[in-house]
Amino acid sequence: MFWYRIVDWFNDLSERNRIVRNFNKSARDAFILGAAPTLLEARITKGDSSYKHTFSKWNSGFRIKAMSGRALSRDEMITIGNVILSNSVLIRQLVALGWDTLEVHDDTGFKGLKWPLRKFILELPE
Repeated sequence: MFWYRIVDWFNDLSERNRIVRNFNKSARDAFILGAAPTLLEARITKGDSSYKHTFSKWNSGFRIKAMSGRALSRDEMITIGNVILSNSVLIRQLVALGWDTLEVHDDTGFKGLKWPLRKFILELPE
């Protein structure tokens, strides 16, 4: 039984990394085709422990970094966050794989915003 938990952990880790790679590829393609004005890059971060839910894992932050070469305004970060949060399939995947925090940052400092993913899924236990 212990070995199954280890195998599950590695499968979840592999799936989490696949989601990040797929997001980055899609974001790069959208930027190259001109569908997105800014190149976005995702990575896994620590997250915010106050946003934990039943499925939260360790390193539960999904950070989107806007590679704009300049500081983004709060409104621009909110727009990026709202675009991500409006994709209910992506949000459900993130939650099911243990993420609990969405972070949006620019690439010129430590300024950023974060959202608790559980607030964007109905009836998710705390």
